[in-house]
Amino acid sequence: MDTGGVLELFSEVEKLRVQLMNNVEVMPDCQRVEGEVSHKEILTCIENIILGIVTSLSKDEAPILALPNRSSWANISFDSAIGLQMVSGSSITTIRSDCPSSVTKFAQIVKILSVIYRLVQSNSYATKRDIYYSNTQLFGSQSAVDSIVDDISCMLKVPRRSLHVLATSKGLISGDLCYMEEDGTRIDCYSSSTGKGVPDVNSRLMVRKLWDTLHIPVFALVDADPHGIEIMCIYKYGSVAMSFEAHSLTVPSVMWLGLLPSDLQRLRVPEDALIPLTKRDESKLSSLLKRPYLTSQPDWQREMELMQQTKVKAEIQSLAAIAPDFLTNTYLPNKLRYGGWV
Repeated sequence: MDTGGVLELFSEVEKLRVQLMNNVEVMPDCQRVEGEVSHKEILTCIENIILGIVTSLSKDEAPILALPNRSSWANISFDSAIGLQMVSGSSITTIRSDCPSSVTKFAQIVKILSVIYRLVQSNSYATKRDIYYSNTQLFGSQSAVDSIVDDISCMLKVPRRSLHVLATSKGLISGDLCYMEEDGTRIDCYSSSTGKGVPDVNSRLMVRKLWDTLHIPVFALVDADPHGIEIMCIYKYGSVAMSFEAHSLTVPSVMWLGLLPSDLQRLRVPEDALIPLTKRDESKLSSLLKRPYLTSQPDWQREMELMQQTKVKAEIQSLAAIAPDFLTNTYLPNKLRYGGWV
């Protein structure tokens, strides 16, 4: 099919693309991705923290570390152009070196700060897994390392990728796309893999990079269940835990392509392909409906309320109950052709 035929087939997508491009042109500079932090700035920040600890010890005082509270919605504001972001002057959590309940975490933070300092100073990298195995007895679990790395990123006000600590990516990418890594490696994304699961930071950075570079419509195809909706919300609006990096991780232009709860009724998906909501699902759905960004998305709200009323969910694969190739040959082409997203 020639270019004209493709544009005609996906005319609604093209209209959306033009609309998004117009919005990009007027986007204030303050809403664009912030630049990288220099090595010197990071090293200075860490040195100041260690200096504070040494100063307290010299005064025969117990050192204390102050961390922004990343788990409280009270510290979060919502901006439709950015997503969930941490407010300035947010409440903090104090980690005391003389308190039995926090002394271990204090030691863990100092240890990881020293690792980060060496990595940045030598311009080398390590994974969070590497850090965990450098002292398994101190850290106790991988999740402890993961959380503290994010705490340090928030405390230093430095994007996590600038700390030279890498995560093992869980996301996958597939499609007619090639790009060049900073070291000159050419990456070909043509494979049979697709994105999956709760998005990690690398996956979110990649989607944001595609948006910043190409300014093309970004659609989410997720299961029609509370978990799928939350995954989509993280890509679009971000998460509370990583709200301090919202400028570089969120893509507020994301559109919900499917699977919509209303699709289940409209397409008459067979009842035996539907799954009753569990109590946990209902709790998650109620929590999502209280999120601050739902007021700016009435269509999303209606879809979620419909799920709440029908008390059923469905996986994308449920469309195979209509026909084996229904998803690829009918559902997606018609959605894109007629603007069937919200």
